[in-house]
Amino acid sequence: MSVVRARSSVSSSRSPLPRSAEELVASARRSLTEASIASTAHERYAAAHLAALRAAAAVLSVRGRPSGSRSRVVSAWVLLPRCAPELGEWATFFAAGARKRASAEAGVACVSVREADDLVRDAGSFLSQVCHLIGVPDQAAMGSTLLHVG
Repeated sequence: MSVVRARSSVSSSRSPLPRSAEELVASARRSLTEASIASTAHERYAAAHLAALRAAAAVLSVRGRPSGSRSRVVSAWVLLPRCAPELGEWATFFAAGARKRASAEAGVACVSVREADDLVRDAGSFLSQVCHLIGVPDQAAMGSTLLHVG
């Protein structure tokens, strides 16, 4: 019985997760699935990057925006290290690929199959870390669904 009390006191002390965070994680998972079944490298890259962006947005919805950033539009990759310093390296990594994602979304064949596959894997790892950080059950098996199209 004491185990049950310990669990309930832990879960009751944690703030409930905003619905928007759960929806963003679900959307990130869908984008990751789309990436893993996309027929071209540029489609796979764009969908994987979008999955990471949605995962970052989930963190921001839980942790909130840093003060002073509400008056102007700021990239999620700039805000993320301010709200979740432990994700700073990920933010730098995905920010570096934002222009390439924009080109890929426009249909430009600007990435190799290897780059796309690597980004799908990295976005899956990032999503797993985000899920752990915000307390959403992880579906790490998503990475095993990667299909190589080339």
